[in-house]
Amino acid sequence: MVYHISQPSIQLSKFIKHYWTLENCMPDGNAHIQRIVPSGLMELIFYFHDRPESTDRNRSMNENTLITGQLSEYYDIKVSGRISLFSIIFQPHGLAAFLEIPLQELVNQHVPLQCIFKKDVHEVESRLCEAKTFEDRIAIVENYFYRLLKNKEIKHNYERISHSIGKINQSKGMVDIDALAGEACYSRKQFERNFSYLVGTTPKQFLRVVRFQHAIAIKSNDNAVNLTDLTYQCGYYDQAHMINDFQKLSGMTPRQFFSDSTPYSDYFQ
Repeated sequence: MVYHISQPSIQLSKFIKHYWTLENCMPDGNAHIQRIVPSGLMELIFYFHDRPESTDRNRSMNENTLITGQLSEYYDIKVSGRISLFSIIFQPHGLAAFLEIPLQELVNQHVPLQCIFKKDVHEVESRLCEAKTFEDRIAIVENYFYRLLKNKEIKHNYERISHSIGKINQSKGMVDIDALAGEACYSRKQFERNFSYLVGTTPKQFLRVVRFQHAIAIKSNDNAVNLTDLTYQCGYYDQAHMINDFQKLSGMTPRQFFSDSTPYSDYFQ
């Protein structure tokens, strides 16, 4: 398996968190089941050979280029054959800078890129497929995003929600929604409406995911931390609260989740 990750250019870093690529070939007849959990981030992914299959019939993955919206629930994918992919992970509100649609419409969805971005999609897909290196693919998509931004005006609402995301990140999700709304100069209803439009999920759900990802990040950095300490470090009322969130977001208790695989936080790492 070959895996690489790279940061975007400084100009695009406020919209894009990172790029990653994977080259993996499963032995004939073998398959791996991978659980996907909410990360608080949206993703644009290009498949160049075989695609994984979702074990959920309602979650289609029938195209080679897909945008994955915010997730509020977990799901499993079956990985087999030869997987070759290039992925763009956006900042929580980053995709909104390029689109004119409410991002809550994408929640829990895999949407073909051509349904969202109409301009030059086939050209970008072809060039990425022909590219020889990870760096070449990054250059192709960055040039595409520069073109999309060229005549776009970043709206004031976007900047206000961007500031709120910064506060959420600093607090690791342990912040009051009314306080966020007030600092952004919104009423609570205005804040919830604008946040959902630009981030793709409600503030309450997003904070739940960020706390969940923070717990994973702490455990990945210190596997010896016990669940009691983890509960209070991450702002849960008690262990029952943390267990309930883990079961909703991953289908497992914290103990099961951390024993099932090496913890890794997509949001914080």
